[in-house]
Amino acid sequence: MFLFNPGPHGARLPRLWLALASIATALTLGAPAHAEWPERPIDMIVPFPAGSSPDLLARIVSEPLSQALGKPIIVQNKPGAGGNIGTRLAAEAKPDGYTMLFTINGPLTTAPTLYRKTLGYDPFTDLAPVTLVATSPNVLVVPSSLGIKTVEQFVKLAKERPGALNYGSVGPGSASQLAMEMFKGQAGLDIAHIPYPGFPQVISAIIAGDIQSSFMVPAIAMPQARNGKATVLAVTSLERTETLPDVPTMAEQGYPGFEAISWDAILVPAGTPSGVVERLNSELARIISSDKVREQMAVQYFTPAPSSPEQLSTRMRDEKARWDAVIEKLNLSLD
Repeated sequence: MFLFNPGPHGARLPRLWLALASIATALTLGAPAHAEWPERPIDMIVPFPAGSSPDLLARIVSEPLSQALGKPIIVQNKPGAGGNIGTRLAAEAKPDGYTMLFTINGPLTTAPTLYRKTLGYDPFTDLAPVTLVATSPNVLVVPSSLGIKTVEQFVKLAKERPGALNYGSVGPGSASQLAMEMFKGQAGLDIAHIPYPGFPQVISAIIAGDIQSSFMVPAIAMPQARNGKATVLAVTSLERTETLPDVPTMAEQGYPGFEAISWDAILVPAGTPSGVVERLNSELARIISSDKVREQMAVQYFTPAPSSPEQLSTRMRDEKARWDAVIEKLNLSLD
């Protein structure tokens, strides 16, 4: 039988070990599991230029979100490649809760198919959904100088001048480009594509006569339509909208089932702590549903549509499947 002999000083060791263990336990219990978030300003990447629709909506929600979190939200415009450049920057950012992405559907749902080899990010594995923000139909816009008022008249003009007309979009693979390509396929039109960094540049090109058509969000088109510089021919929702009740749908004008809805959403880099995602979702749901934000979005022809992260993920996958069928039918690839 082994007997422990502490010796003259050994009797003190158990007491010392107990004391050290007690101190360690107290420190462990007294310290927080992680630093309080947020401790510093948060970047909100918008992959489109200042003045664009997503930029305007981002600034509408960023101010009250900043107040709710107690830290500044800094909107960072990173335009280019139909939103893919800024989206990739967000996907590659450190997942520490200090980077958010505010983007439209194109970089999330159509770009992965159009850029199978060169996109540089996977929205389903490199980004984590937070919430859907708002939805809006697109509108088909032409220069008022063309003197046409209906989709039928535009189709007639395009067929009389094959290859002579141009259309603008916010970049290859964007919803605005795909909507026009779908329209071209259904109507049998030959119209060339000219990409721009954002819709402000597109509407300027329409007014200048550099391009003759575009599908775009109403917030950019309607001010120019009201002052007589552009003409809105149709909305791309299946039914007329409350914000544009006098504008007929594409379906009403001979293209049944034609639908191309724009939406905006907020995501974060994959791996962002779940507590951060939950806090952002909770605060944003309250903000987006508020009367003040609803009124501000209505001015931009958007309808607030907060969601859970899971609902946004489902929407992304469903819409990708729908547009994949269109892309395959039109044999489109941008690699």
